[in-house]
Amino acid sequence: MKTIKVLSLVAVTALMASCNNTGVTKKPIKTELDSVSYAIGLDVARNVKASFTEFDNDLFIQGFKNAIDSTDILIEPADAQKVVQAYFMKKQQADMAKQQEAAAKKAEAEFGENKIAGEKFLEENKSKEGVHVTDSGLQYIIEKEGTGEKPTTASQVKVHYHGTLTDGTVFDSSVDRGTPATFGVTQVIPGWTEGLQLMSVGSKYKFFIPQELGYGATPRGGKIKPFDVLVFDVELLDIVK
Repeated sequence: MKTIKVLSLVAVTALMASCNNTGVTKKPIKTELDSVSYAIGLDVARNVKASFTEFDNDLFIQGFKNAIDSTDILIEPADAQKVVQAYFMKKQQADMAKQQEAAAKKAEAEFGENKIAGEKFLEENKSKEGVHVTDSGLQYIIEKEGTGEKPTTASQVKVHYHGTLTDGTVFDSSVDRGTPATFGVTQVIPGWTEGLQLMSVGSKYKFFIPQELGYGATPRGGKIKPFDVLVFDVELLDIVK
């Protein structure tokens, strides 16, 4: 694992730094190998300093020494990689959450009116004749009820669809292209995943998908803006598998 290899190099750098802090004389560079050794330590230390501020040098040195003399090991070597992987996975998730939160605040500032308009549309739409509302907030109209099987999250489906914004602007349409689309039920936005499982093969539904079940605050480019409510006419043609 790349992370383990990097941390192993950091151990050498940290150990050298620790020795220097305890009064050991700095070793001069005399040979080409000395230069390479020093350059690797310098490069790794700079990278670690730039990207990893929580590092505990004392425990790192302790772990390094324990591995060298095979005594007083606090974490089994077989578990070391799992510990490192779990930490960096949590860190990555936390960093992503912060980025998403920042992006959402920015989108809220720029497209707050769009969000309010979408909420108003859904509030008015849910009281119209034939509109059903699920617990998640998905709204739908049954235009034709099929008689076939219903897909599950494990299914792949073949559908025809026509997607618009609430003002009728078309942003995507397999109907216009003349070619049905095939994809997994869980490979689409949450509103689709939920809506498809309500349908039997042969059905035609109209979905009104709230932004939180669509693309939310995420910019999509093109015609879909952050917080847009998405409207889809969907015909479930077949369950492929």
